[in-house]
Amino acid sequence: MKGIRQALAGLSEISALTGWRRFAVAAGFGGLSALAFAPLRFWPLLAIGLSGLALLLEGSLSQAKPKWSAFVTGLAFGTLYFALSMFWLANAFLVQADAFGWMIPIVLPLFFAFLGLFFAGASVVHVWIRQRVPLDGPAALLPLVIGLAGFEWLRGHILTGLPWNLFAQSVAGSTLLLQPLAAIGPYGYGLVLLILYLSPAAAMLHPAQARRVGLGAGALASVIVGFGAIRLALLPPTLRDDVRTVIVQPNVAQRDKLDAQKRVQALRRSLEMTVRAASEAPSGVTQYAVWPENAYPLLSRIPDFSPILSEQMPPESYLVSGTIRSVEEGYTNGLEVYGPAGAGAPMVATYDKHHLVPFGETLPFYGALKALGLATLSPVGDGGFIPGQGPTRLELGPAPFAPLICYEDIFPGELYPRGERPEWLTVVTNDAWFGDNAGPMQHLDIARMRAVETGLPVARSANTGISALIDAEGRILHSLPLYEPGVITAKLPVARPPTLYSRSGDLIFFATLSFITLMVVRGTLQGRIAKGNLGEPQGSKTRGKEIRSAGEQARTTPD
Repeated sequence: MKGIRQALAGLSEISALTGWRRFAVAAGFGGLSALAFAPLRFWPLLAIGLSGLALLLEGSLSQAKPKWSAFVTGLAFGTLYFALSMFWLANAFLVQADAFGWMIPIVLPLFFAFLGLFFAGASVVHVWIRQRVPLDGPAALLPLVIGLAGFEWLRGHILTGLPWNLFAQSVAGSTLLLQPLAAIGPYGYGLVLLILYLSPAAAMLHPAQARRVGLGAGALASVIVGFGAIRLALLPPTLRDDVRTVIVQPNVAQRDKLDAQKRVQALRRSLEMTVRAASEAPSGVTQYAVWPENAYPLLSRIPDFSPILSEQMPPESYLVSGTIRSVEEGYTNGLEVYGPAGAGAPMVATYDKHHLVPFGETLPFYGALKALGLATLSPVGDGGFIPGQGPTRLELGPAPFAPLICYEDIFPGELYPRGERPEWLTVVTNDAWFGDNAGPMQHLDIARMRAVETGLPVARSANTGISALIDAEGRILHSLPLYEPGVITAKLPVARPPTLYSRSGDLIFFATLSFITLMVVRGTLQGRIAKGNLGEPQGSKTRGKEIRSAGEQARTTPD
C-alpha cells in the first residue's frame, strides 16, 4: 500500500505541472516514445510515453484553461516525438550544405512543430470530450484513443499525407507482431495498440481496477501474439521456381550523383554487377533485375543501352530501373523497364512517380515563391517534377508487378490500382539522402508492413541500402547492409491470396473507431439520465481532480 500511495503522489505532481515544466515533461515523454521506432525499435517505450501524455492530460482537466493546457501539452509531446524519430531529415539538407544547410534550424523545427499539431489536436479532443462526458474508470481514456487514432489517420491523408512512424510501425521489428496488419491494416492495428499502450495509464489513474486492466491488456497481447504465431505457422516461406530476382545495390554517394563522370562509372559498375549475377541463373527462369531510384538520369537516351543488355543479359531477363525521364511537360521521377533481353531488350514499359515529395520533388506555391525570388528552391524545372497518373500494374513476363518509387510505399492502400492486384511489389528508392541512421531503417520497416498488409512479396532496391527481398508475411529473406555494394539473387516468394485488409481497406478501422465513439456517447446519455434522477448538476467542475485528491490523500495517510 505504501508503494501505491507514493506512486499516486508522484502522479499527482506530474499531472499538476504548469508552465514550462509541463511543456518540458510532455516533450520528454514524446522523445521517449520516439525511441520505439528504428533503430532502437523498443515498443514498450511508446507505452510509457503515451501513458505519460495521458497523465498530463488528466491534469489539464483541472487547469484554469483545460483545452489550452491540452493543446500545449500535445504540441510539446508531438514536436519532440517527430524531431527525435525523424531527425535524419537533416541529412538531405547537408548533401549540398553550402546551398541548403542554413535551412536546417529554420525549416525542420517548423516542420516538426507542424506535425506536433496532430498530437495537439488529439489532446484537445480528449479534454473537450472529458469535460462533457461523465466517463468512469479506464473508460475515461477512450476519448484519447479516439483522438490519437483519428488524428493519425488524418496525418496520413491531408496535405498529401505523411504516414511515417505510425503507431503500428512501433512493432515492425518483430515479424510475429506484424501479422495483425493483414487483417486490420496499419490504422486499425494502431488503434488496437493504443488501447494496449494506454493500459499502464489506466491502471495508474484507477488503482482499484488495476488488476482488471492488467488482465485485459494481457488478454489483448495474447491475441496479438497468438494470431501472429498461427499465421506464420500456416504460411511458411514459399518460393517460386520460375521467377528470380536480381536486386542491385550500387552504393553511390549522393554527392557523386551530381558528378557526370562518376555517374557514368556507377552505371557501368551496376551493369557489371547485374550481368555477373544474372548469368548464374539456370536457363528457362525469368529474371527481373532491379536498380534503385534514379540509377542513371535519362537512361533511354543512351543509344546503345538496349543492345548492350541484349548482348550481355540472359534471354529471359528484364531490367527495372529508376531514372529521370523527359516528358512533354518537363521531367518526371520515373522508372523504365527493358526486356526481354532475348528480344533485343527494348524499353517495354514506363512508370512515373505520382506521389511527389513536397519541397523535395515538387515546390508548392511555386508562383508565389518565384515572385519572392525563391524559385531556386525548385528541385528541377519550373516547380519540380511532373507527377504521374497514379499507381499501375505492369504486365511483363510471368510475374506482373506494381512499381513504387521512393516513399510511395509509405501509403497503405495506394500501391496498385483497385482490382488489378499484382504478384509482387517493386520498390526502387534512394535513401542516400538520409545518411546511415534511422531513416533507411524505418523505410525498410514500412516495406515490411506493406508486404503483410497486401499479402505480396516486396523486392526493394535502395541505392545505399537497405536493399531487401521480403516475403508476403514480412520476413526479410535476404538483405544488404547500409553502404555496402552488392547484389541479392534469389527466387521470388509467392503471392498469398488477398488479405482481409487488402479487400476491406480502412473499413474495419472506421467501424472500430465508430464503435468506441458510440460507447462514449452511450456513457454520456447514461450519465445524464443518472444525474437527472439523482437531482445532481451536470457540470464537470470536479472532473479530472480525482488523481490530485488521491495524491494528497497518499501524502497525508500514515503508513
